[in-house]
Amino acid sequence: MPRTDLVVIRKFPTKFDAEMAKSALEAANIDAMIRADDAGGVQPGMWLGNGVELLVRAEDAERATEILTTRPHSDSKGTLG
Repeated sequence: MPRTDLVVIRKFPTKFDAEMAKSALEAANIDAMIRADDAGGVQPGMWLGNGVELLVRAEDAERATEILTTRPHSDSKGTLG
């Protein structure tokens, strides 16, 4: 992903949920990345309680949010905030 302003568009309770949303965005040609405080994968449970963040370019945020809102995998009970 080129260097640009990134914004968090959604937080998920698990990495799996975040990966599913990331896949949906990438299928729509929107670059996305996941951020979780897990010490680079060394301590996978560190992010528990903080959620897993899904980030996109600022200019893609509105479209990405729309895509996640209309996709079946992104129901309101699956997000953290």
